[in-house]
Amino acid sequence: MSRTEPARGMRDFLPIDVRRRAYVRGVIAQVYEKYGFEPLETPAVENIKTLLGKYGEAGNQLIFKILKRGEHEATGKADLALRYDLTVPLARVVAEHGARLPRLFKRYQIQPVWRADRPARGRFREFYQCDIDAIGSTSPVVESELCMVVGDVILQLGFSDFKIRLNHREILRTLLVNAGIDSGQHGEVLITLDKLERLGRDGVTEELSKRGVLGNSLSQLIDWLVPDSGSHDLDWLQGQMSEIDEGGHAAFHNLRKILELTNQSIVGSHLRFDPSLARGLSYYTGAIMEINVPDLTGSIGGGGRYDDLLGMFSNKRVPACGFSLGLERILVVMSEREMFPSKLIKSPADLMVCVFDEGNISHAFVLASLLRKSGLRVMVYPEMDKIGKQIKYASAVGIPCIAILGTDEISRGEVTVKELATGRQTVFLKEDVSVGVKEILGEYRG
Repeated sequence: MSRTEPARGMRDFLPIDVRRRAYVRGVIAQVYEKYGFEPLETPAVENIKTLLGKYGEAGNQLIFKILKRGEHEATGKADLALRYDLTVPLARVVAEHGARLPRLFKRYQIQPVWRADRPARGRFREFYQCDIDAIGSTSPVVESELCMVVGDVILQLGFSDFKIRLNHREILRTLLVNAGIDSGQHGEVLITLDKLERLGRDGVTEELSKRGVLGNSLSQLIDWLVPDSGSHDLDWLQGQMSEIDEGGHAAFHNLRKILELTNQSIVGSHLRFDPSLARGLSYYTGAIMEINVPDLTGSIGGGGRYDDLLGMFSNKRVPACGFSLGLERILVVMSEREMFPSKLIKSPADLMVCVFDEGNISHAFVLASLLRKSGLRVMVYPEMDKIGKQIKYASAVGIPCIAILGTDEISRGEVTVKELATGRQTVFLKEDVSVGVKEILGEYRG
């Protein structure tokens, strides 16, 4: 017998799952558009040359490649691949359609991506990213607004205990220089620092030691990034640096401006400077951001400025800054905390029309059409079962009301509506039934 579970790292979504996912995506899109961002969609499949070499060697290994087809199948070579993220496709779109896009382009994209990664809690091989990017400006207004947007999304979803962590790649470089770490080691040190939340202070210290960061360099770096108590603010950290070049001074100024602009917003109290935030992707050129909740290892979203990436296909420097929320991780936490609204639709219909004999089916269809025109979701039971069996089905799938339309009701131009939770029955004239059902539903939905 064939196995019936989906491929590892992939999932089936039953109706309640689909509704929850649609609810969260809807909130995200609504908030994104509230800040003036426009929707964009790109194909699930890209030319493999578009993706290879954009994510580092480790990323290349996680790309789902698609073998050539037809007469070329025997070669075992790949010419296409499933989309790995939404940022590289955005870069391709900017290069392909740049003349048709506004100079300041604010886009959001909510679509699935695929990675041949090892599945874990909140990590899957097929998952949605909810990206937001502002293209064409180097102003710190962009970073500030992105922090406001994603914070607004998380607030709208019902979170209150989140933190938006903020740092700058040039500040990290300045710290490494002042700690006496050779520039050739900067990349691997940043990769290790990106594991800080998972490995902790001791784990990162041990791994950095293995990478050759020793003595005063190691202890000083760790003390700057992970204080034993309290937290170090931007001014304190800058004061600790004996050597700050022009890029470092600009980075400290940039973060101060972002914090100043965001401080009075609805997410100001959730935003904080965190010198330990590294984010491993090498394409970041400026401010970097991450959003965390206490009971989830890792972030539920992150991003930053990447002024050199979008020009990869056009050989032009395109200022850009973006943030990506992870839909799957948000759903994991919301499910565990039971955060979905009670009003979220959990049934296939508001009302089911019962059918008792073949001659009344046309009347049932007319009634269902009338109710649907009024905005109600209506199902017609398809078989001539006994009323008890029909009620049992409606209760099992969560339909709150049934409409009884027997020969007597039809002759009088009436409809009997039964509320399954209480057993209460109300008789309505056919022309009044939609109003009556909405009033009944209002009692249950508040």
